[in-house]
Amino acid sequence: MPVPVSQAATVATYVLKQKLAGRKHYPLVMMLEPLFRCNLACEGCGKIQFPDHILKKRVSAEKALAAAEECGAPMVSIAGGEPLIHPEIQEIVEGLIKQGKYIYFCTNALLLERALKKFKPNKQLSFSVHMDGLKEEHDASVCRDGTYEIALSAIRKAVDMGFRVTTNTTLFNTANPERVRQFFDEMMEVGVEGMMLSPGYAYEKAPKQDIFLGRNITKALFKKILGDSKKGWRFNHSASFLAFLRGDINYECTPWGNPTYNVFGWQKPCYLLADGYVKTFKELIDTTEWEKYGRAGKGTDERCLNCMVHCGHEATAVNDTFSPAGLVRFLKATKSFGRPAVLTAEEEEILANQPAYHGAHSCASNSSEGEKSGRDELMEAMAASRGQEEVKAGEEPITRS
Repeated sequence: MPVPVSQAATVATYVLKQKLAGRKHYPLVMMLEPLFRCNLACEGCGKIQFPDHILKKRVSAEKALAAAEECGAPMVSIAGGEPLIHPEIQEIVEGLIKQGKYIYFCTNALLLERALKKFKPNKQLSFSVHMDGLKEEHDASVCRDGTYEIALSAIRKAVDMGFRVTTNTTLFNTANPERVRQFFDEMMEVGVEGMMLSPGYAYEKAPKQDIFLGRNITKALFKKILGDSKKGWRFNHSASFLAFLRGDINYECTPWGNPTYNVFGWQKPCYLLADGYVKTFKELIDTTEWEKYGRAGKGTDERCLNCMVHCGHEATAVNDTFSPAGLVRFLKATKSFGRPAVLTAEEEEILANQPAYHGAHSCASNSSEGEKSGRDELMEAMAASRGQEEVKAGEEPITRS
C-alpha cells in the first residue's frame, strides 16, 4: 500500500461518515493555493499568468488554517505557485498537522533540499514533487534546463531524511510511453512512496495550446504506458482511477471532491476553471451549480469535454469503491492491472501520430499584444538574473540553474 494504514483508515472513516449522514457534496481533498507566484514558468501552467500585483498576494497562515478547518476534508494538497516561497509555509504545515490533516505538499523541488530543515518527518506530511518524466522531457516541460537533476537530488535527500515523498506527473500529447515507463523505474529506484499521474488539462491561458490531451489519446496513451505494469511500480491512485485512464471504466467528474481555496477565496467549481469565487465553503457547496459541469452535466460545459484529470475523477473512483458494484469494479481493476496492453488499430494510429518533444524554446507567453502578464515579467526577470541570487522582500531566493 503506497500510503500509511492510518491515512487509508482516516479517509475510509471520513467517507463512511459522509455517506451515513446522507451528504452528497462532500470534499475529499482540499486544494490550498497560498500563492500563485512560482520560480518556474511551465508551458502547461495556467496559474502564473496573473498580473504581478496578484502574484505578490499571499494567503496568511491564519486564513489557510481556518479554511482547512471550515472545509473539513481529511487531506490537503498545498499547491500554487511554489509553496516553498511562502514566508509562513512552515506555520501552515505545522497547523494542518495539528488539525489531523494528511498533507501533500506540491513543489517543483528547486528550493526543497535547503528547505527540508524547516520541517520534520511526519506520517501526515508527504512532499509531492513535480516530475514530468525523465530529464529531457521534464526540463522541456518546465522550460528550464537542469531542473530534473535539482529535483532528483532533493528527492534523494528527503527520502534519506525519512520524509514521505511522492511524485506528481502531468503527461501531454508528446509523452513517449517507453520513456514514461523508464521514468517509473527511476522514481522507484530513488525510493518515492508512490507516483501520481494525470493527463494535462487545457488551461486556456497556458502558453502552449497544442500539447494537451483529448480523451481518445489519453486512453490510448495510458493503456500503452500501464500495460504489463511492473510489480514494483507504486502509484498514489486507486486501481479504479488507473482503469479509468486506460478507458476500462467510465467515470463522470466529481467537481466538489477537490475544492480550492486561494488568494481570491473559494474557487468555483474547481481549480482548473475560473468561474468566480465565494467567501465561505458553505457558500461554495450551496450556490455552485454542480450539475452544469462534467461530460454528463446539464448543458455540459465545453471545457469539461476532454477532461480526465485526477482532481475531478479520483474522488469519483474513491466514492465508487464504497458501493457493492464499485467494489467489484475495484477488485477487477486491481486483478487486471498488470495485463499486457492490447491496442486497437485506431489507438495505434493515434499514438503513432503523436508529436515529438519540442524543447523549452517554445515556452513563450500568449498574452495579447501590448499586455504584459505575470508570466512575461517572471520570465524576463529569470533571464536577466540567470546565474545570480535575487532575494525579494519577504520571499525565499530563487535558485538558478
